[in-house]
Amino acid sequence: MKAWRVHNNGEPREVMRLEDIPDPEPGAGEVLVRVRAAGVNFPDALMCRGEYQVRPPFPFTPGVELCGDVLAVGEGTPEGDAPETGSRVIAQPALPMGGFAETTLVAAASVRKAPEALDDAESAALHIGYQTGWFGLHRRARLQRGETLLVHAAAGGVGSAAVQLGKAAGARVIGVVGGKAKADTARELGCDVVVDRREDDIVAAVKEATGGRGADVVYDPVGGDAYAKSVKCIAFEGRIVVVGFASGAVPTPGLNHALIKNYSVLGLHWGLYNTKDPAAVQACHEELTALAADGQVKPLISERLPLEECAGAVQRVFDGTTTGRVVIQP
Repeated sequence: MKAWRVHNNGEPREVMRLEDIPDPEPGAGEVLVRVRAAGVNFPDALMCRGEYQVRPPFPFTPGVELCGDVLAVGEGTPEGDAPETGSRVIAQPALPMGGFAETTLVAAASVRKAPEALDDAESAALHIGYQTGWFGLHRRARLQRGETLLVHAAAGGVGSAAVQLGKAAGARVIGVVGGKAKADTARELGCDVVVDRREDDIVAAVKEATGGRGADVVYDPVGGDAYAKSVKCIAFEGRIVVVGFASGAVPTPGLNHALIKNYSVLGLHWGLYNTKDPAAVQACHEELTALAADGQVKPLISERLPLEECAGAVQRVFDGTTTGRVVIQP
């Protein structure tokens, strides 16, 4: 079978190689899946560069979420974790065997039924981005109906999920983007106000849109200057959810400033919930499936690409030149 593999760290376009390798065999607790679609995520690029918190051994195949068909279940897998052969599922691959391949292995415990309302690419893109958004907005920030939500990188993969989930929760959503094309995308996603960071003053725009109050919740997958602007337009008792550092700059919060303005800085590492509270992850999946069935959330798939174009796609997601979600369909 064909699979993309990384033998040393570097830029994705330089270190990812499409190779022929033997078909994997599932062990206890693993499921063999034929990949229908695999979402491209920022962590895929970070793993290639050796900058992610998870560092699989070389050679490894990137791709952290997928939609596929169950081909076989490893012997010794607990009956409660064993999905039905032939079923269409979404799951997280068992690294170092990731999703950018024709077939792969996934952790049996991570397998969940693919939403019937979504196609393969949309189902693959629903999992990590929307789970992260749901836990960030509801579990960590406790977003309330009628509050104002500020989403950085609102046209990107993670931000677009937060926009839709914010609207589904009854919030007023302000989306920050970079460029006209992304501004158009943010409006299509449902943002009530769109701020182009290349042309607009983010702080002034947020204060104007909120009558000087500021944003109740900030969803920040960018860090750096985005965080610095956020603390200048956060509302009294507001909550800033730190999701990631796509800008490459990790901010150093001024705790004296948080004290003076009475706001909270909340960290979010969604992956921890898979071990700390797996029941909550399953409950979130069920809610996301229901929201998809109601048409309240639907991953914005901007590109559906063949397996051969994967390396370039991972690089472009890292470079920040894509909108919505990019999905590989072998």
